[in-house]
Amino acid sequence: MTNRLADSPSLYLRKHAENPIDWWPWCDEALAQASQTDKPIFLSIGYSSCHWCTVMEGEAFSDLAIAAYMNANFIPIKVDREERPDIDSIYMQALQMLIGQGGWPLNVMLHPTTRVPFYGGTYFPVEPKYGRPGFLQLLTALRQFYDTDKARLAEITDTVLANLHEGAQLPESPTMPSADLLHRGLTTNAKILMPSGQGTCFPMIPYASAVLGGLRFDLELDVAHLCAQRGQAMALGGIYDHVGGGFHRYTVDPNWTVPHFEKMLYDNGLIVEYLAHLWASGQQEPAFERAIALTHTWLQREMTAPASSSDSSSGGSGGYFYAAQDADSFVTPDDAEPEEGAFYAWPYPVLASALTPNQLQALATAFAVTPAGNFEGQIVLQRSHLGPLPAEVEVALDALFTLRYGTPQAELATFPPAPTNQVAKTHPWPGRIPPVTDTKLIVAWNSLMISGLAQAGRVLQTSSYLATATAAATYIHQHQWVAGRLHRLGYDGAPQVPAQSEDYALLIKAFIDLHQARLAIPAAPAEADWLGLAIATQQEFDQGLWSDDQGGYLSTAAGADLLVQERPYQDNATPAANGVAIANLVRLALLTDDLTYRDRAERTLQAFGTVMEQIPRACPSLFNGLNWFLNGTVVKASADIVAELATEFWPTTVLAIDDNLPTGVAGLVCRGTACLEPADSLATLRQQLQT
Repeated sequence: MTNRLADSPSLYLRKHAENPIDWWPWCDEALAQASQTDKPIFLSIGYSSCHWCTVMEGEAFSDLAIAAYMNANFIPIKVDREERPDIDSIYMQALQMLIGQGGWPLNVMLHPTTRVPFYGGTYFPVEPKYGRPGFLQLLTALRQFYDTDKARLAEITDTVLANLHEGAQLPESPTMPSADLLHRGLTTNAKILMPSGQGTCFPMIPYASAVLGGLRFDLELDVAHLCAQRGQAMALGGIYDHVGGGFHRYTVDPNWTVPHFEKMLYDNGLIVEYLAHLWASGQQEPAFERAIALTHTWLQREMTAPASSSDSSSGGSGGYFYAAQDADSFVTPDDAEPEEGAFYAWPYPVLASALTPNQLQALATAFAVTPAGNFEGQIVLQRSHLGPLPAEVEVALDALFTLRYGTPQAELATFPPAPTNQVAKTHPWPGRIPPVTDTKLIVAWNSLMISGLAQAGRVLQTSSYLATATAAATYIHQHQWVAGRLHRLGYDGAPQVPAQSEDYALLIKAFIDLHQARLAIPAAPAEADWLGLAIATQQEFDQGLWSDDQGGYLSTAAGADLLVQERPYQDNATPAANGVAIANLVRLALLTDDLTYRDRAERTLQAFGTVMEQIPRACPSLFNGLNWFLNGTVVKASADIVAELATEFWPTTVLAIDDNLPTGVAGLVCRGTACLEPADSLATLRQQLQT
């Protein structure tokens, strides 16, 4: 017996379709039902590759007694945070107000009429453990509280709603953020990158990227070392899949060894771009190049939708990128539940039997390989040293690839996704059973990957990276607009859910990045007018989500189902829309000489200036935008000089081809609204840029 979620296009929602809980999707009918019946809403938010979401689905949400009580006393609503990040953001903030921390699954109890939360938490066990009450016991207590203590209920919900409104109504800065604030903010964010020696390790690329953009400043810290250290930790650590490519979400230890094994598209796009920037800045470490190359291979093999006949303009090289791969996978088809890391970890006896003694010794020299293992008695591969891998180690890794996938890497161009647990368990896989892949398109995440590949292609002069990025961008351009409006999601070619601010901001950035990367590889075939698309998409973004009264961009258009309208500025795993938007606006102003873009960037910076003063660690992307606003530069030169400069690291510079420069002029450097003296050589151009 299935519930209302059975026909949802969302993989996460469908995973709960056979729960005995009478789940609703987030919709007007469910909200009206709660108000009419005076039943509190139990709102549960998660995503398909979330490990603890999966655990709770198999435990509490599959328990018959819990389901019976839930169905009788609450209106249970499920939300996929990847579909509705606006809903997720509001209730995550509320959860942090209520309990001082957040995470997924995000479970909150809402007043049925106001939809304001009065209690919340993350994972709830069936029986009391981990210092948490049993879930049925908790539900019973909460329903009793709702029925009997209306005064305290009103006190809690009034406080939460007031705090949410206060957070959405940011005090505007009376003055424009300064260069001094930029340096202080970058220094604060650089300190966040310093190793702590404890806890989990997240990539935190929005922080690292903003700090890397401040390499030329005196920030009282060895910024170059901190940024290189972050790249090395990711390229060498267990967070990277050294066999198949791609980066996992984070590591559960402070040494970057044991990952939480899901692979998210957004992490991989951000990390590829960051490693490319490190390379351009002079950190030309072979491990960075290998990590980018193998991640691109993984992306093409496992994470790219096949091109359809209607996508012939993309060259037939593929379509959009899938969203994520689960952390868990089945060891055998008979398993009731999947195991975390089963697809990726290696028991030592398996390595010993699969490799020759020389190969095993070579692998153990290059990686942390011991009989005891480093993850529940198994081995997660983590490199010991920088530099290129010896040929014998690469041979050993190829052998492990064949063992995992059942086919040699050189023969496996594509690997079909397992879109559900049922497919994963029943398909005749030649190697290990793979984790489930969430095959939906998310415009914001695709855009991050497009930008990463565009920057890598530009810096490493690798046209295949640019071709893969181009195919995805072309698909989005051709398929994700409905009636003149960009849509956030795509399910099997069907666009759904109007785009939110992060989709617009990151897609505009991706279009500009493609425009700039194209200048670095003149031999690449003619493509779309990426700059023209960026301009058109920016116009739609301005018309739909610009806040006239406050400045900056709203998360989404006004909706009666949202408690507040947010203007996203806080960076998390991904950069916040307003920080990205500022940099986009400055870049467009430099490329078009249209100062209205710069005016809007200035208005946005003032809107968030007080936040930047008070909580700089929350908003590194705003500081990146401020860096662009204060130091944004355009170089106008001939195509050959532009192509040369494009492979180098100029963090707040855009390039433009100008074939009408006077004789003897190599190029022109303009910053803001003023230009320097025309340069007579490439060396002079570089000197002006460095200055």
